[in-house]
Amino acid sequence: MHFHIITLFPKAFDSYLGESILKRAIEDKKIKVFFYNPRDFVKDKNKRIDRPPYAGGPGMVIQAEPVVKAIASAVAKAGGKPKIIFLSPSGTQFTNTYAAKVAKKYKNVIIVCGRYEGIDARVKKIFKMDEISVGPFILTGGELPAMVIVDVMSRQVSGVLGNFDSVEERRISSSEVYTRPEVFKYKGKSYRVPKVLLSGHRAKIDVWKKGRRGLDRKQGTGVR
Repeated sequence: MHFHIITLFPKAFDSYLGESILKRAIEDKKIKVFFYNPRDFVKDKNKRIDRPPYAGGPGMVIQAEPVVKAIASAVAKAGGKPKIIFLSPSGTQFTNTYAAKVAKKYKNVIIVCGRYEGIDARVKKIFKMDEISVGPFILTGGELPAMVIVDVMSRQVSGVLGNFDSVEERRISSSEVYTRPEVFKYKGKSYRVPKVLLSGHRAKIDVWKKGRRGLDRKQGTGVR
């Protein structure tokens, strides 16, 4: 799977993509990540891409032309009809279900990261894009959401996790997990692994996990 990321700050991705599972996935050529900086598509010698918004207001708006050219470059490199995702706080909530559908259907995904007060809205009129939000909050830019999307979609690619059953949505799972020792002591108090997990009774363990998963959702913690 190939990810094409439109961003003013490509170096922001270095540490996350350079560690653990995603690093290995890139090295094993399970995924590829390409970056397109709108600054590289302007003639201005200072590489300026932002201007004050029409009708006033705080902050600056990223101009349409350099973003359009960056997306067009990504589309050309991707070939065919890639999925284009425009990150926005007002977009549709990103979910595992959405990630799985996109990963199954598309080899190339383009992710457009905004900054400042946002990107000139005319960009959305030029390209057919899914407007997506990773949560009910506002961030300073789209780089973190883009990392989230790359991570979640990469997990859907065969071989990235190594074990097919590692993808939580394909098995019964809970965010509440335990390992050795069976009894952990801290400040005079003992903390034990739930007995059901030591029973070896798979049906009872699955019931317990389903119960914990339901509690996770009720509390809004979700599954990792």
